Amino acid sequence: MSDDAYVRKLRWRCRRGMRELDRLLERYLDRRWTQASDAERGVFLRLLDCEDDRLWRWFLGHETPPDAALDELVQHIRDLPA
Repeated sequence: MSDDAYVRKLRWRCRRGMRELDRLLERYLDRRWTQASDAERGVFLRLLDCEDDRLWRWFLGHETPPDAALDELVQHIRDLPA
């Protein structure tokens, strides 16, 4: 699969049904994905596998992800400029 096709597939996976989550995840995809390391990309893919309600609580800061790498990425995404 070409890089462009893979990013389109990821963009589809970023669509969560909650506009706010969509924007956060797509912001990462647009601004960070291309320069992210393989390890960081793997963490992002794990993040996409999480349930929406859990993601929302993490991004709002009501809960902390149980995994340090996920927590670090959530914080990084929260800090990306709008």
